[in-house]
Amino acid sequence: MYKRVLLKLSGESLGGPAGKGLDTESLRKMAREVAAAAKAGLQVAIVNGGGNIFRGLQGVGSGFDRVDGDKMGMLATVINSMALSMFIKEEGVPAKVFTATPMEPVAEYYMRDKAVEVLEKGGVALIAGGTGNPFFTTDSGAALRALEIRADALLKGTRVDGVYTADPEKDPTAVRYDELSFDEAISRHLKVMDQTAFALCSEGNMPIIVFDMNENGNLTRLLAGEKVGTLVHP
Repeated sequence: MYKRVLLKLSGESLGGPAGKGLDTESLRKMAREVAAAAKAGLQVAIVNGGGNIFRGLQGVGSGFDRVDGDKMGMLATVINSMALSMFIKEEGVPAKVFTATPMEPVAEYYMRDKAVEVLEKGGVALIAGGTGNPFFTTDSGAALRALEIRADALLKGTRVDGVYTADPEKDPTAVRYDELSFDEAISRHLKVMDQTAFALCSEGNMPIIVFDMNENGNLTRLLAGEKVGTLVHP
Protein backbone atom coordinates (compact mmCIF):
# COMPACT_ATOMS: atom_id res chain seq x y z
CA MET A 1 0.00 0.00 0.00
CA TYR A 2 2.86 2.37 0.83
CA LYS A 3 6.30 2.44 -0.73
CA ARG A 4 7.83 5.45 1.03
CA VAL A 5 6.80 6.88 4.41
CA LEU A 6 7.93 9.45 6.93
CA LEU A 7 7.79 8.02 10.45
CA LYS A 8 7.43 10.57 13.26
CA LEU A 9 8.51 9.30 16.68
CA SER A 10 8.27 11.21 19.94
CA GLY A 11 11.41 11.67 21.97
CA GLU A 12 9.57 10.17 24.95
CA SER A 13 9.12 6.90 23.05
CA LEU A 14 12.91 6.48 23.08
CA GLY A 15 13.09 7.17 26.80
CA GLY A 16 11.43 3.97 27.97
CA PRO A 17 8.70 3.85 30.63
CA ALA A 18 9.90 7.09 32.21
CA GLY A 19 10.05 8.90 28.85
CA LYS A 20 13.37 10.45 29.80
CA GLY A 21 16.92 9.97 28.54
CA LEU A 22 17.74 7.09 26.20
CA ASP A 23 16.44 3.61 26.97
CA THR A 24 18.41 0.92 25.12
CA GLU A 25 15.53 -1.56 25.08
CA SER A 26 13.17 1.00 23.56
CA LEU A 27 15.79 1.98 20.98
CA ARG A 28 16.40 -1.65 20.09
CA LYS A 29 12.68 -2.34 19.76
CA MET A 30 12.12 0.66 17.49
CA ALA A 31 15.17 -0.23 15.42
CA ARG A 32 13.93 -3.78 14.86
CA GLU A 33 10.57 -2.52 13.62
CA VAL A 34 12.16 -0.04 11.24
CA ALA A 35 14.80 -2.51 10.03
CA ALA A 36 12.18 -5.18 9.32
CA ALA A 37 10.25 -2.72 7.16
CA ALA A 38 13.40 -1.67 5.29
CA LYS A 39 14.40 -5.29 4.70
CA ALA A 40 10.95 -5.88 3.23
CA GLY A 41 11.76 -3.28 0.58
CA LEU A 42 9.92 -0.34 2.08
CA GLN A 43 11.46 3.12 2.28
CA VAL A 44 11.42 4.69 5.74
CA ALA A 45 12.57 8.15 6.73
CA ILE A 46 12.39 9.14 10.40
CA VAL A 47 11.90 12.40 12.30
CA ASN A 48 12.44 12.13 16.06
CA GLY A 49 11.21 14.50 18.72
CA GLY A 50 13.52 15.56 21.54
CA GLY A 51 11.22 15.72 24.56
CA ASN A 52 13.04 12.93 26.40
CA ILE A 53 16.06 15.25 26.65
CA PHE A 54 14.82 18.83 26.35
CA ARG A 55 11.69 20.53 25.06
CA GLY A 56 12.16 24.20 24.22
CA LEU A 57 8.61 25.38 24.91
CA GLN A 58 8.52 23.79 28.36
CA GLY A 59 11.86 25.36 29.16
CA VAL A 60 10.40 28.86 28.75
CA GLY A 61 8.52 28.49 32.03
CA SER A 62 11.80 27.65 33.76
CA GLY A 63 13.61 30.75 32.58
CA PHE A 64 14.96 29.61 29.20
CA ASP A 65 14.75 31.98 26.25
CA ARG A 66 12.36 30.54 23.65
CA VAL A 67 14.73 30.85 20.70
CA ASP A 68 17.73 29.33 22.48
CA GLY A 69 15.47 26.75 24.13
CA ASP A 70 14.19 25.62 20.75
CA LYS A 71 17.77 25.35 19.51
CA MET A 72 18.55 23.10 22.48
CA GLY A 73 15.51 21.01 21.57
CA MET A 74 16.80 20.70 18.00
CA LEU A 75 20.11 19.39 19.33
CA ALA A 76 18.17 16.85 21.42
CA THR A 77 16.60 15.46 18.24
CA VAL A 78 20.07 15.02 16.75
CA ILE A 79 21.18 12.99 19.78
CA ASN A 80 18.07 10.81 19.49
CA SER A 81 18.58 10.29 15.77
CA MET A 82 22.22 9.35 16.22
CA ALA A 83 21.29 6.83 18.92
CA LEU A 84 18.50 5.23 16.89
CA SER A 85 20.69 5.07 13.79
CA MET A 86 23.26 2.99 15.68
CA PHE A 87 20.66 0.41 16.64
CA ILE A 88 19.23 0.29 13.11
CA LYS A 89 22.73 -0.42 11.80
CA GLU A 90 23.06 -3.23 14.35
CA GLU A 91 20.02 -4.80 12.68
CA GLY A 92 21.93 -4.90 9.38
CA VAL A 93 20.31 -1.90 7.69
CA PRO A 94 22.29 1.20 6.61
CA ALA A 95 21.20 4.41 8.34
CA LYS A 96 22.31 8.00 7.90
CA VAL A 97 21.56 11.04 10.06
CA PHE A 98 20.84 14.37 8.37
CA THR A 99 20.50 17.70 10.18
CA ALA A 100 18.52 20.81 9.27
CA THR A 101 21.50 23.03 10.08
CA PRO A 102 25.15 22.22 9.24
CA MET A 103 26.73 20.00 11.92
CA GLU A 104 29.53 18.20 10.14
CA PRO A 105 31.20 15.95 11.18
CA VAL A 106 28.40 15.01 13.61
CA ALA A 107 25.94 14.38 10.77
CA GLU A 108 25.37 15.35 7.15
CA TYR A 109 23.58 18.57 6.24
CA TYR A 110 20.09 17.72 4.99
CA MET A 111 19.40 17.88 1.28
CA ARG A 112 16.24 16.28 -0.06
CA ASP A 113 17.91 14.44 -2.92
CA LYS A 114 20.59 12.94 -0.67
CA ALA A 115 18.01 11.69 1.82
CA VAL A 116 15.96 10.14 -1.01
CA GLU A 117 19.09 8.49 -2.38
CA VAL A 118 19.63 6.76 0.97
CA LEU A 119 16.03 5.49 0.90
CA GLU A 120 16.27 4.24 -2.67
CA LYS A 121 19.39 2.25 -1.79
CA GLY A 122 17.58 0.43 1.02
CA GLY A 123 18.78 2.56 3.93
CA VAL A 124 16.98 4.62 6.54
CA ALA A 125 17.27 8.42 6.54
CA LEU A 126 16.94 10.05 9.96
CA ILE A 127 16.23 13.75 9.49
CA ALA A 128 17.02 15.67 12.68
CA GLY A 129 16.99 19.26 13.85
CA GLY A 130 13.34 20.02 13.16
CA THR A 131 12.90 22.68 10.50
CA GLY A 132 16.13 24.38 11.60
CA ASN A 133 14.13 27.33 12.94
CA PRO A 134 12.69 28.16 16.36
CA PHE A 135 8.92 28.33 17.00
CA PHE A 136 8.28 25.16 14.98
CA THR A 137 7.64 21.74 16.49
CA THR A 138 9.06 18.45 15.28
CA ASP A 139 5.52 17.64 14.08
CA SER A 140 5.89 20.56 11.68
CA GLY A 141 9.34 19.32 10.72
CA ALA A 142 7.92 15.87 10.02
CA ALA A 143 5.13 17.27 7.86
CA LEU A 144 7.60 19.40 5.90
CA ARG A 145 10.01 16.51 5.29
CA ALA A 146 7.19 14.13 4.34
CA LEU A 147 6.11 16.55 1.62
CA GLU A 148 9.68 17.18 0.48
CA ILE A 149 10.59 13.53 0.02
CA ARG A 150 7.20 12.83 -1.56
CA ALA A 151 6.22 10.24 1.01
CA ASP A 152 3.05 8.26 0.49
CA ALA A 153 2.01 8.97 4.09
CA LEU A 154 3.15 10.49 7.35
CA LEU A 155 3.05 7.91 10.14
CA LYS A 156 2.83 9.20 13.69
CA GLY A 157 3.94 6.53 16.15
CA THR A 158 2.40 7.11 19.57
CA ARG A 159 1.54 5.29 22.81
CA VAL A 160 -2.09 4.80 21.78
CA ASP A 161 -3.59 2.91 18.86
CA GLY A 162 -5.12 5.83 16.98
CA VAL A 163 -7.15 9.01 17.24
CA TYR A 164 -9.93 9.06 19.85
CA THR A 165 -12.85 11.30 20.71
CA ALA A 166 -10.93 12.16 23.90
CA ASP A 167 -7.66 11.18 25.57
CA PRO A 168 -8.09 7.40 26.13
CA GLU A 169 -5.52 7.47 28.93
CA LYS A 170 -7.78 9.86 30.85
CA ASP A 171 -11.28 9.08 29.58
CA PRO A 172 -12.30 5.38 29.54
CA THR A 173 -15.37 6.21 27.43
CA ALA A 174 -13.26 7.60 24.55
CA VAL A 175 -14.01 6.00 21.18
CA ARG A 176 -11.39 5.37 18.50
CA TYR A 177 -11.85 6.50 14.91
CA ASP A 178 -10.88 4.12 12.10
CA GLU A 179 -10.53 7.02 9.69
CA LEU A 180 -11.27 10.72 9.44
CA SER A 181 -11.10 13.47 6.87
CA PHE A 182 -8.98 16.54 7.56
CA ASP A 183 -12.18 18.61 7.77
CA GLU A 184 -13.69 16.23 10.34
CA ALA A 185 -10.56 16.31 12.48
CA ILE A 186 -10.60 20.12 12.45
CA SER A 187 -14.33 20.48 13.16
CA ARG A 188 -14.14 17.98 16.03
CA HIS A 189 -11.07 19.72 17.49
CA LEU A 190 -9.06 16.49 17.50
CA LYS A 191 -5.39 16.88 18.34
CA VAL A 192 -3.90 14.78 15.56
CA MET A 193 -0.81 16.99 15.25
CA ASP A 194 -0.11 20.63 16.02
CA GLN A 195 -1.99 23.11 13.82
CA THR A 196 0.97 24.13 11.64
CA ALA A 197 1.85 20.51 10.86
CA PHE A 198 -1.77 19.62 10.26
CA ALA A 199 -2.22 22.57 7.90
CA LEU A 200 0.85 21.52 5.90
CA CYS A 201 -0.47 17.97 5.52
CA SER A 202 -3.96 19.18 4.65
CA GLU A 203 -2.73 21.59 1.97
CA GLY A 204 -0.29 19.03 0.60
CA ASN A 205 -2.81 16.15 0.60
CA MET A 206 -0.49 14.14 2.82
CA PRO A 207 -2.36 11.31 4.61
CA ILE A 208 -1.57 10.91 8.32
CA ILE A 209 -1.77 7.59 10.13
CA VAL A 210 -1.69 7.65 13.92
CA PHE A 211 -0.82 4.26 15.41
CA ASP A 212 0.73 2.47 18.38
CA MET A 213 4.43 2.07 17.63
CA ASN A 214 4.94 0.02 20.81
CA GLU A 215 2.91 -2.91 19.47
CA ASN A 216 5.29 -5.46 17.95
CA GLY A 217 4.92 -5.73 14.17
CA ASN A 218 2.52 -2.79 13.84
CA LEU A 219 4.77 -0.83 11.48
CA THR A 220 5.32 -3.78 9.15
CA ARG A 221 1.60 -4.65 9.14
CA LEU A 222 0.66 -1.06 8.41
CA LEU A 223 3.11 -0.78 5.54
CA ALA A 224 1.84 -4.07 4.14
CA GLY A 225 -1.62 -2.56 3.81
CA GLU A 226 -3.35 -3.84 6.95
CA LYS A 227 -5.66 -1.46 8.82
CA VAL A 228 -3.63 -0.24 11.76
CA GLY A 229 -4.40 2.90 13.76
CA THR A 230 -6.42 5.83 12.45
CA LEU A 231 -6.15 7.19 8.92
CA VAL A 232 -6.62 10.95 8.51
CA HIS A 233 -6.95 11.78 4.84
CA PRO A 234 -7.98 14.57 2.40
